[in-house]
Amino acid sequence: MDKKKSSAGPDPLVAAIEQAGTEAFSPTGDQASRAEGQRNFAALISRTGTLPLIQALNPLIKPDRVPRWLRVPLMDTLTLLPQRPDGVRATLEFVFSVHPSSAIKNSEAANPQKQGANITMEALKMASNLIAVPPTGVESEDWYPGIAPQLLTLLEGKNGEDLAKVAAYVIGFGVLGRRQFGAPGTAGWRAFAGPMLSALDPSLASPTKEGKSEDRVEEKDEIVDLRGRLVLVNAEDLAAALHRLSSLLNSHPNPGLTKRLLGPLLQPLWILSTWASASEEIATRYKHPAKSLLEVYLRLSGSTEKLTSLLDNLLAKGNQGGSRIPWVFSSAGDHKIQIKRADQTLRKPGLAALAWDELEGKVDSYVKLLASAGTDADISALFLALLQKSYAHTPLKPKDSIVIKSEVGKPEDPVTQITESKVLQKMMEAMPDKLISDAKSMLAFASEILAKGDRSGAEQTTSNTLNDDGEALALSLLNLVVTTPNFQVAKVDPMVLASIERSLDRIKLAQKPEVSQTAHNLSLLLKYRDQIEDPADNQITPLTDRQVEDRKTYQLAMQYITQTDSPPPVRSEGIDLLSKLIQAGSPILDIPVTLVLLSTLLAEDEDYTTLRVMKLFTQLADRHAQTTVREVLEHYVDAEETASTDTRLRFGEALLQIIQRLGEAFTGPLAQTAGQTLLSIAGTRMHKPQAQARQKREDELKARQHAEAVEAWGGDPADIPDLSEALLAGSGDALTDADKARNRVLAQIVEGWEDAPRRKGGEDIRIRASALSVFSVGLETNVAGYGADLVEAGIDLAVAVLTSEKGMDTGILRRAAVILILSFVRALADARERGRRLGFGLTDASRENIAGVLQYVADTDEDGLVREHARDVLESLESWRLIELMPTSPSSSVQAAMGGQQARGLLGGIAHSGGGLGSLAGLTLERPNLPSLQSSGSRPRIEEIE
Repeated sequence: MDKKKSSAGPDPLVAAIEQAGTEAFSPTGDQASRAEGQRNFAALISRTGTLPLIQALNPLIKPDRVPRWLRVPLMDTLTLLPQRPDGVRATLEFVFSVHPSSAIKNSEAANPQKQGANITMEALKMASNLIAVPPTGVESEDWYPGIAPQLLTLLEGKNGEDLAKVAAYVIGFGVLGRRQFGAPGTAGWRAFAGPMLSALDPSLASPTKEGKSEDRVEEKDEIVDLRGRLVLVNAEDLAAALHRLSSLLNSHPNPGLTKRLLGPLLQPLWILSTWASASEEIATRYKHPAKSLLEVYLRLSGSTEKLTSLLDNLLAKGNQGGSRIPWVFSSAGDHKIQIKRADQTLRKPGLAALAWDELEGKVDSYVKLLASAGTDADISALFLALLQKSYAHTPLKPKDSIVIKSEVGKPEDPVTQITESKVLQKMMEAMPDKLISDAKSMLAFASEILAKGDRSGAEQTTSNTLNDDGEALALSLLNLVVTTPNFQVAKVDPMVLASIERSLDRIKLAQKPEVSQTAHNLSLLLKYRDQIEDPADNQITPLTDRQVEDRKTYQLAMQYITQTDSPPPVRSEGIDLLSKLIQAGSPILDIPVTLVLLSTLLAEDEDYTTLRVMKLFTQLADRHAQTTVREVLEHYVDAEETASTDTRLRFGEALLQIIQRLGEAFTGPLAQTAGQTLLSIAGTRMHKPQAQARQKREDELKARQHAEAVEAWGGDPADIPDLSEALLAGSGDALTDADKARNRVLAQIVEGWEDAPRRKGGEDIRIRASALSVFSVGLETNVAGYGADLVEAGIDLAVAVLTSEKGMDTGILRRAAVILILSFVRALADARERGRRLGFGLTDASRENIAGVLQYVADTDEDGLVREHARDVLESLESWRLIELMPTSPSSSVQAAMGGQQARGLLGGIAHSGGGLGSLAGLTLERPNLPSLQSSGSRPRIEEIE
């Protein structure tokens, strides 16, 4: 298709596809004509661009658009389009452009040069399902190899950060987040995780469907040229794998996926993060990404075993033994790192080949990694394990005793001994405060060391150097533990305490100048430690083991969330830890502090935290409803005018979810406060003086700029060039008249949302619509919770909005008003069905008045959705009228509540007051041509039943 034909619209292409498909698949044609038609159909599909093809096929596959015998092959063609080289991106762009939630945002209107549809979470989920889930009849082993290279390329960010985030969501949640497709060993794991993992560790290369390795080195050739096959992963692929992993795990963080992906890469990430090179390019492309990923993994799933595993391979260069493909990292020039095949005969370096400067650097890096990524408990456990290991081979036999052969253990590797000794020394120098997290185990170990000295003294061993060193270390450990603020002698195991006291007495009597005085001081401290404490401190109720664990979890969660350098997966893990404490109702939680923290997180424009934080708000509302609702309302109202519109809308969404979570508990003062605040925001009573002043300054600035532009272009305003069309075109393609008209309408709508209300000192239209919507949810959740007066005020406000708020820019507000009326009718119907007594309801007169306004709106409103919603509510009101005529069961509580008032209304009487609509929700209304309401001079009013 030529360019001119394409610009005229999709109809010619749709017609061509339909005609070609009819000739190819019509059951009435003969075999020869169908074969020729299928060749023509295939040729048409192959030469048509992917995005125009998607746009043309979508209307054709709608029900009853074409015969079934044609719809099936068209559907098959459409579902296989993501397999094209550009199919994934074209599918994404199409979904984002047509999804109903992808309306233009204010940011896009303010910056018209930004192109592309708005990527909403709803559209992203739809696009993910279309791409990530194999179509019916297509095996996952055949589907994922076609889309994986495209998504992994998008993940690198060369096509824009937005598409990189989209690719991360599709891969992380759409494929790898599903057990069926993304568990290790499945087709999705092999297609997406396999290339990234094998690029960092070739031994992790996924086997193919036939069970053979995908690594080309394993091919069975009689003659193999090893010179061209020594490099297993080149430098570019290695850097790309690191970048892809970082982008995938940081864009839409999933702690579980992070652990699964990074768990097998512990050793390669350590080697890269500590690579000895001063090159800035190596640091940027390899060392920094690897270090960040390594810290993320250790923070999420660090343990003593993993830290010990790193220490055991501190000087490793790769995986040289016990691997299907032995490999090592090596330099590729001055600025690159690659992976090469290793000689399987290579072994760990001995003492003679040890590079001491490299060892020092590795030890320093290891201790820094512990300080940044390890928890206090893990660091303490590792320190204790290393100490125990270092003293495991301490000789306890007298000097002249016979050594049994079986008692001689395997000799320790001297390199390992030196490495562990240096790590112990560095840990004691760099982080002494983190080494005593497990005081109980530390005291037991100190007691064991001192007991060795007791036995050695009893056997009169002549060699005391090692014992003296052990005693000095044990006394240092005791001093660290005993002098901590929360230490209590009463909590120490009596047997351990007695053993320590005996050892201290022995050291005091030994008169050793290095340790005797220290032992004497510690003995006194242990004896009088509890007595010298402040009595007020002793009155504090000791924490249970569960409370101690909860406190550690809370501190870790706060650390993960509040640290400025916490990567997204770590912050997500912190939110998950906090969620577990909230669900468990832990008394360790400081509710006001937690609410402030959640409010701060919700104010941040981070997609990966928004939904999680809203969920935490609803969990807190289960036990602290008043405090939680008050916190959310405060930010929703934004009396200080410091928050953006998007931030306030997020708090509105959080309030909506809280109301839904509370259910019938949404009542009393809580519901009254929330309802009054929502109606105040939705009406015109909310005054924003700062916004009005700011808008005035912006108007004055625009006026000055316009005057300067007029003067610069010769004094005639008509000569000023309009650059908006060129900016909107973006790529340089001219906009069609339809595009220009649409952009102008959208710009006017968005401008009306903000500018007009602020000039009057009022509220943003979007916030008002949001407040009406949240109020509607409260009606459907528990209409009785609001009470008659508040419900009446809400219906009055909805009617006032429909009769006074005109124009395209207030269309979203009128839609919310119509939905509010519909929610009220649904709430009444639900109460009747459940036999619930409300004490108020609609009479025929009030229903007719509301129906008159809705009919007027359905006939005259310039917004199509408002008209459609109005017609739907009119049908609901008519259905409600018919339900009202139906008799209720004699045992129904509804009938008992109504008494003899059935003729006046279903659930109560409605009176009419004069004055028309003059004082609804603080609005001044003048509508002389309104039907029914104007002629009768009445308004709907809800009245309580005596």
